[in-house]
Amino acid sequence: MRRIRLTATEQAQLEQLFKTTTDRRLRDRCQAVFMAHRGRKRKIIAQDLGVHRTTVRLWLQQYQDQGVEGLRIHWAPGQAGRIPETFASTIQGWVQEGPQGCGLNRANWTYEALATHLYQTTGIEVKRTAMRVFCQRHDMRPYRPTYRYLRGNPEKQQAAQEELAALKKKRRQGSACC
Repeated sequence: MRRIRLTATEQAQLEQLFKTTTDRRLRDRCQAVFMAHRGRKRKIIAQDLGVHRTTVRLWLQQYQDQGVEGLRIHWAPGQAGRIPETFASTIQGWVQEGPQGCGLNRANWTYEALATHLYQTTGIEVKRTAMRVFCQRHDMRPYRPTYRYLRGNPEKQQAAQEELAALKKKRRQGSACC
């Protein structure tokens, strides 16, 4: 059985992590270390937390070897994206120009249309979900592009804002209750 002896600073650090994390699994790992520090057996800790005793043993071993960092969940990197990162500026240019700028007869981009256009121009075949993930990672919104407002006439925008404020003010004045 692994004996865990925590110093006051280690206890404070672990308690702070336990209280501030939103990850339930990390809280379980911290709690397992606290229980082991208080002298509880691995089997009892495993029963209380609803995990196997081998899992508790691994958590405690990782804590002894690496400290608090050993308790953190490390995710596998996953599969690389199908769209190379070098195409980010190109695709962003397409979104800003709109489909008409790319010679297409459509009003707005969709992720499906962007994926099709990417295949036709570069030969990279992706599904709409891969295009959606790529666009979200690079803060691109093909359905509601924000760049049009930047090209607007500032005088007209100011006049529209003043007109809207006047309408709101008039509505507040006229909506007196009984």
